[in-house]
Amino acid sequence: MSHLIKVRDAVESDLATIVSIYNSTIPGRMVTADTELVSINDRRPWFDAHQADPNRPLWVAEYEGEVCGWLSLSNFYGRPAYQATAEISIYLDERFRGKGIGSFLIRYAFDHCSEFGIKTILAFIFAQNMPSLRLFEHFDFERWGTFPKVAELDGIERDLVIMGKRIAE
Repeated sequence: MSHLIKVRDAVESDLATIVSIYNSTIPGRMVTADTELVSINDRRPWFDAHQADPNRPLWVAEYEGEVCGWLSLSNFYGRPAYQATAEISIYLDERFRGKGIGSFLIRYAFDHCSEFGIKTILAFIFAQNMPSLRLFEHFDFERWGTFPKVAELDGIERDLVIMGKRIAE
């Protein structure tokens, strides 16, 4: 299936779908620290920031013309010295999970990092999210740290794992 995926820059008309895909992950309590659904207006500043920064892309993935997921490379920590480091986020429509699209999108990010001056990619993943941890480990991301019990979801404290990979030397 991944050979049928087309990746393109996100546009304004994608925002509702991006938010819908994001919101679909909230009830599972494995992917995001948001505990309530977010609105399009809630996500607009994040979307606009990506649109305004040519070095921090937001892409959508399409399968047969339908948006099946999205990928972003976001600023890490917001200070100039970290410009060559980006946080990667991948979110897939639940109908398209487990089909190799996440792997395809990670490879896509690797292939384009040099265009944006990105040398290091970070992923922030809840420790209980084994599918995402395995996915990033498959691509030789290393566990660079753990923030123990920094999130509380439905009364359960959760660890946050920082995965990292150096893309360029």
